[in-house]
Amino acid sequence: MIRKSAILCSILFVLLLTACGGNSSNSDSANNAAAGSNLTAEEELVITASNYSFDQPEYHLKKGVPVKIIFENESGNHGILIPEMKLRLDAKNASQVVLPEEAGTFEMTCAIMCGSGHSAMTAKIIVE
Repeated sequence: MIRKSAILCSILFVLLLTACGGNSSNSDSANNAAAGSNLTAEEELVITASNYSFDQPEYHLKKGVPVKIIFENESGNHGILIPEMKLRLDAKNASQVVLPEEAGTFEMTCAIMCGSGHSAMTAKIIVE
């Protein structure tokens, strides 16, 4: 019985370690290389959210130029989500360095359900 418990504990420990390390291999994508100690920002972009809106309808980034995106929340409980860049920022994780590698227009939405105006809380990220 003790041997079965030890095997079960070992399997659970391996599964736990595998689950905790799962995101590290996802940092490379077709559209960006996510934040890391090896990527230094050349520019900064501050995105500010208040109740049901971002401070600008669109934000411009340069293709191939690392940028530190900083999220600031003025009122309400908000975040930002840009799936194509694998970027999600909120009060707990307020900044990240990204490297836009693909030109295009990407939709940014609020990442946290914030009330009746949540679905209209969008902006564009334009990579030129």
